[in-house]
Parts: sequence; structure tokens; C-alpha cells
Amino acid sequence: MTDLGLHSGGLRSTDGVGGSIADYIALMKPRVMSLVVFTALVGMVLAPVQLHPALSVIALICIAVGAGASGALNMWYDADIDACMQRTASRPIPRGYVAPEEALTFGTILALGSVGTLGLVINWVAASLLAFTIAFYVLIYTMWLKRRTPQNIVIGGAAGAFPPMIGWAAATGSVSLESIALFLIIFMWTPPHFWALALYRTRDYARAGVPMLPVVAGQDETRKQIVIYAALLLPVGLAPTILGLAGVLYAVVAMGLGAIFLALALAIYRTREGRAADHAARRLFAFSILYLFALFATLLLERGIGRLLN
Repeated sequence: MTDLGLHSGGLRSTDGVGGSIADYIALMKPRVMSLVVFTALVGMVLAPVQLHPALSVIALICIAVGAGASGALNMWYDADIDACMQRTASRPIPRGYVAPEEALTFGTILALGSVGTLGLVINWVAASLLAFTIAFYVLIYTMWLKRRTPQNIVIGGAAGAFPPMIGWAAATGSVSLESIALFLIIFMWTPPHFWALALYRTRDYARAGVPMLPVVAGQDETRKQIVIYAALLLPVGLAPTILGLAGVLYAVVAMGLGAIFLALALAIYRTREGRAADHAARRLFAFSILYLFALFATLLLERGIGRLLN
């Protein structure tokens, strides 16, 4: 495949010697994978039909491997960008620890194996959703949107929002309004989460030629969009309670966390100069991770408490 070396910016080859196990784990983006597995687990637990524990474990492993496949294929295609950015320059391909064609083969095998296993062992609705998620992340987001439009993370962020739907479908064999509500929470959360990162990494993205919103539209417009999405996220976060999927505890947590999220977004909007601006962006970025984890953890906790009481 002669185009691989060209696309990866002339990165040094490993001369047929593969990277270490740690390098291949890094290709799978384990931190992202952990969030994918957790939100998929929540979708599975909240579903009205419960899988056998052994099947649940198999389903979660398939979802995790599918997420890892997306990460590996993303790193293969984006190796030239990764080499330009301080945040990603130490990834296995830019460092020359894994050759681009090895990452491509690794990611393809993981993708086919995870989708096929999920379909054969669990059901083909969940497998189809997993296949669509991998294809969307690699073909739509990585290969098309990321380098062409500042709306890359808005549209492309849908890929990261599918895991709870996949978990729900693994248990029920279907997609419902409740699972779509879980999807929408992550979908609305993704832009302000990544734009906060982009605010203090603007030079990095500009150097790599990635048209993130601060690079194309400026930081002030990005701050305004963060506030808009944070405001929209507040009612969207309450959707599980409105649909009867969650109760009072979740509603209180969602309201409180959503209010803090919006307050931090407003702080970004008001703070526009120097280190204080970077600090405000970093603070929202860090809190956004806590927000999503706490929201889904509360759903899990509330469902567990409900089962104990019943």
C-alpha cells in the first residue's frame, strides 16, 4: 500500500519489527476506550431487558475493542497531524514505534473481529450500530470532517455518543427514545468539551492545519458557542428523568452539574486575556470529564438502589 508512507509524512519505518504491547494498547486510546465502555455499560444496565452476565461481559469487550479499532485507524490516518502537535507527538506512529501499515492492519482486524463477534454472540442490531460508529468515526470524522470544517467536532462527535445506544441495543435488540436521550447528552457535551481544549491548544491545531473553531472563527466566537452548548446541555441532561428512565436523585445531580458547567462556560466567556483565559478553559475541560462521568455514574447508582429496594 504505497500511499501509507506518504500520508504519514515520511515517518521512519519499523523495518518489519512491530511495536511493543504497550504501543499497540496506546494505539487503541485506552482513556477514550474506558469512557466508551462505561457509558455502554450504563446503557446496558438501564435497558428494560437484562443480558446474562457472561453475555454482558462479551458485549462490553466487543464495544471496547471496537472503540480501540477506531482509535488505531484514527492514529493511522492522522499520523501526519499527530507529528505536528505537541499533545500527540509522542503517539506510537509519530515516534516510529509502530509502522503506519501495521496500525492499519491492527485497526482493521479489531474492527472486523469486534463487529462480527458482537453480531454472532449478542445480536446484529448492536453489531450494526458498532459498525456504523467505527465507520462514522474513521470515514466521516477522521477522513472528511476533521480537516475540512470547524464543525468537525459537532458532527463527528456523534461517534462518541453511540456507546450507550449500543449497550442498550445489546440488551434489547432495539433502539428506543430512552437510549437516544443518552446519545443526546454525550452529543451535546462533546463540542464544549473539545472547544475548551482547543482554546488553550489553538496554536497546536493551527500548526497542524486542523480547522478547529478557535483557529477558523476566533476565540471569542468559540467562547460564545461554548456558552450556547452549555446552556442547551442543561435541559438535555434532564431528559432521562423526563422520560422516566431516571428519578429525583439523577435530576438533582444533573441540575447541579449542569449549572456548574454553565457557570464555568460563562467564566470562559468573561475571561479573555492571558493565563487567566487559559486557566478558565482548562478548568472547564477538566470539569467536563467529571460532569459526564458523574452523570452516568448517578444513573447507574440510582438503578442499583432501585433494584435493591425492589
